[in-house]
Amino acid sequence: MKTVLLAALLAFLISLVLTPVVIKNAVRFGLLDIPKDARRVHKKPIPISGGLAMYVAVMAGMVVFLDLTHELIALMIGATLITVCGLIDDKWEMSAKVKLACQLLAAGILVFGGSHIEFFTNPFPFGESVIFLKALAIPVTIFWVVGITNTVNLIDGLDGLAAGVSLISAVSLAVIAYKFEYNSVSVIAALLAGSCLGFLPYNFNPAKIFMGDTGALFLGFMLSYISIEGIMKSAAALTIVVPVLILGVPVFDTTFAMVRRKLSGRGIMQADKGHLHHRLLALGLSQRQTVLILYGISIIFGLLANLVAGVDAQIGLFISLLTVINVVLIGKVSGMFKSKEEL
Repeated sequence: MKTVLLAALLAFLISLVLTPVVIKNAVRFGLLDIPKDARRVHKKPIPISGGLAMYVAVMAGMVVFLDLTHELIALMIGATLITVCGLIDDKWEMSAKVKLACQLLAAGILVFGGSHIEFFTNPFPFGESVIFLKALAIPVTIFWVVGITNTVNLIDGLDGLAAGVSLISAVSLAVIAYKFEYNSVSVIAALLAGSCLGFLPYNFNPAKIFMGDTGALFLGFMLSYISIEGIMKSAAALTIVVPVLILGVPVFDTTFAMVRRKLSGRGIMQADKGHLHHRLLALGLSQRQTVLILYGISIIFGLLANLVAGVDAQIGLFISLLTVINVVLIGKVSGMFKSKEEL
């Protein structure tokens, strides 16, 4: 536990000190988010690519606290690739196809390094206790990595939102990975949490810098890896449900967005103003109030995930199903399946 806390502290300090340097150089090199459409909440150009500070903090921490195994080197290469792609996108705006290709390549590097979702545990009192994916292991892993990477990117719409939700998710993942005795993974999760905490003073409303795709893609990529290695490789029941709950805010918001766009006849990747944070703002809440509410929801999801990870399989399944049903009902009542024009 001492190592986990020291890792979080080091990443926090590096991110806290380095972010002002990134702000200065972002302005110098023209890395600015200029408000040019109605989806953007800010009114003036803001430095972008703050994710570089978090990237450096996590990479440095891994070198200091962990042995450079084949798997860890693959993680570092994949994370570097996804961060560079995000940086290029922040500067020149990549096409969706090129961004997806970068994400698939980064996910493939993880798989090559040995990170696989090899099985799902069966929580039901019948059938095999473990369902092995076999030939599906690689495509399922790649789908998970790319999916989680993009869910974090999609909620990065308000000052401090993606960084705070990622911080809470990383803490929850660190606790569970430590319980499952995946000590190196808990250190990586702690590094990610510390880097987010160091970045937040500059990113919380009113933001002095945005993380950009540089940060959002990096955070999503790292969270996907941690969830695989820190939870899904355990034989404990409901290992697939636990990371979904931990990442509940971005996962459910993205799912609602895809369903909403499909029902309204739009492309599922077409941006809109129907995300949960947009709905809360439309109710008259301030940016800070909206972000704090979503932090609270993320904390609740994290607590539920820790509860599910530590109880009997059938009880955990009941809690999980009840949670999902309530989330879907709340989403329907609040209009999350309808476009803004239909409300």
